[in-house]
Amino acid sequence: MKIYTIGYTKKSAEEFFDLLESHGIERVLDVRLRNTSQLAGFSKKQDLEYFLRRLLRIEYYHFESLAPTPEIRKAYQESEMDWELYVKEFHDLLEERKVLETLHRDFFAEKSCCLLCSEPTPDHCHRRLVAEYLQKSWPDVEVVHL
Repeated sequence: MKIYTIGYTKKSAEEFFDLLESHGIERVLDVRLRNTSQLAGFSKKQDLEYFLRRLLRIEYYHFESLAPTPEIRKAYQESEMDWELYVKEFHDLLEERKVLETLHRDFFAEKSCCLLCSEPTPDHCHRRLVAEYLQKSWPDVEVVHL
């Protein structure tokens, strides 16, 4: 089973939707804390949900439980916490939220899923941490970053 990840920043709408289509994505799981900002462009929640459904027949879900808290995010962005501490804090948060009890493997297995956030690359991004967290719990998972 594959779990895909994608960030929309530094991608045109054409590049973004072509990547989803070329990889056969059937569900986009938005893991952003804030997904309604005008700065999100084509990825603003209501617009993105419409585009995905209308253009590609892709289902859209918002999983706020897979986003960092505003406090964790702010501390990292303002350099009050380094990446290693951010990873630990975010992992602890996923545990505290009992993510594995609310997300079911079958949901990911029945249709190809892609975790979405804003970061252009997965290097220092929580979508990668979510994917790796699921991969650790479900060993047959392959993570693919688009």
